[in-house]
Amino acid sequence: MSKLRSASVLLVPALLGACAATAPTRGGAPTAHAVAIDVPAIQHPQGETPAWWYRDGAAQAAQRGAIGGKAKNVILFVGDGMSLTTVAAARILAGQIKGAPGEENRLSWERFPATALSKTYNTDSQTPDSAGTMSAMATGVKTRAGVLSIGQQAARGDCAGALAAPVLTLWELAASSGLATGVVTTTRVTHATPGATFSHSADRNWENDMDLPEKAKAQGCVDIARQMIESPYGTGPDVLLGGGRGNFMTVEQRDPEYDDKVGQRLDGRDLVATWKQRHPGGAYVWNAEQFAAAPKDQPLFGLFEPDHMQFSHDRPQDGAGEPSLAEMTTAAIERLKRVKGDNGYVLLVEGGRIDHAHHLGNAYRALTDTIALSEAVEAATRATSADDTLILVTADHSHTLSFVGYPVRGNPMLGKVRGSSGEEGDPGDYARDSLGMPYTTLSYSNGPGYVGASAQQPEGPHRYPHTVSGTQAAEKGRPDLSRVDTEHPDYMQEALVPTNAETHGGDDVGIWARGPGSDAVRGSVEQNAIYHFMLQSMPKLRAALCAKGDCDANAIPLTLPKPDDFKSR
Repeated sequence: MSKLRSASVLLVPALLGACAATAPTRGGAPTAHAVAIDVPAIQHPQGETPAWWYRDGAAQAAQRGAIGGKAKNVILFVGDGMSLTTVAAARILAGQIKGAPGEENRLSWERFPATALSKTYNTDSQTPDSAGTMSAMATGVKTRAGVLSIGQQAARGDCAGALAAPVLTLWELAASSGLATGVVTTTRVTHATPGATFSHSADRNWENDMDLPEKAKAQGCVDIARQMIESPYGTGPDVLLGGGRGNFMTVEQRDPEYDDKVGQRLDGRDLVATWKQRHPGGAYVWNAEQFAAAPKDQPLFGLFEPDHMQFSHDRPQDGAGEPSLAEMTTAAIERLKRVKGDNGYVLLVEGGRIDHAHHLGNAYRALTDTIALSEAVEAATRATSADDTLILVTADHSHTLSFVGYPVRGNPMLGKVRGSSGEEGDPGDYARDSLGMPYTTLSYSNGPGYVGASAQQPEGPHRYPHTVSGTQAAEKGRPDLSRVDTEHPDYMQEALVPTNAETHGGDDVGIWARGPGSDAVRGSVEQNAIYHFMLQSMPKLRAALCAKGDCDANAIPLTLPKPDDFKSR
């Protein structure tokens, strides 16, 4: 086998599909349905191709027995930027909100039986972005940062390259196979994570036609909003809920909620009207009242803000009213069970603004949006059965949030450390740094919480929102937080390195799973294996690929699908 691997870069596709056998996985004992797939040894990164990534991801899922799943439905929850530190801190905060110490609490997905770690790097970046990471989960293929559901051979911004390198997504496969599909998010529905489900773009920022460079237009590239609505795979998303109204409305159309806003499209396309034409009987809604009144057995399109939806903390102040993430999740499941004759569905639910709050250096909003995601997962668990619905919860990437010091049991999660800066201390007093100053349990490695003065706020603790320019070095050192309310929702945690926005982190994130096929979710996997966990657990979708000759003798999809094979028009 070593000789075969050393020469594997020369293997023809027929040989690539020929090697599969039952594989031992747990403690050396064979696991039911486990299958070994030979993957060519390559030089990284130069030997990487979309076909290689697809096969490698398939092998990771197959050797863990994902093919044993018999899921009718799949729901993928993505906490955007939900690092393991974020999960731990949100878990404790949620418990403390209920009046408990917090550490013993569990978020909804932490009760799931299966867990794994996901390696999140992009093909061109150690620390990834949301576009490349969600593309990996949507297509089974790792790719570059900043691009949506295209192969890594196309550079960011290269329209012609992107048009030559689309990669079929699980949502497109499902829609073309007669399953219902849904996308739910708290961001714009054209943002990186939701956009990867039904669009293929050389740049995640090409959300409407105004964003497209003239060269890209001339070469035939189409904006993400238009791709989402005009998808040639089935009828596109049957449920689409989130923010981003402006990307679907023309500049002649005034926003229904804000008198000072209009649509952003210059091409005259009313994409809301287009969606209605493709989904007869479907409802378009833009406020909480309309959302509650929409029929539960018809497709649903909801855009609740011109831009992103509100943070969970700020949602009650929204004038027109916005549904919670849990309410949108429940609404999506109700409809997806019915709109295609109960033929099964694939649903994405994103807690997208966890990431935004981290970028803004505000742990309170990041954690409360994580708690909102937990409530959405709980709602999905109640609305589905573990007998036929696979639920996976993960993050696309990490952040630089740190959980530090030796705070005593039950110490307020957003408070200052009581205990010690060593392993012994007085639980009744603040822990002190080496200068004698108290500090918070949570801090960021970088971001706008750096205590130096800026053009917007003086030196010292900063308050959300802090849009940074003109940063100056801190002249007085760390501020004394003794009398500062660090638990206030607008307090910004201190950051070590001054940056205009806090950055992503490159560390692994968690995967939690429940339902058919969830037994395969274990160990440390490449992020693109998440797609293959979902695909291999769904017999209907595997059959659709096998019908096109993309499977091996074990009915495991190994060959990168050709998107044109699944277009309905």
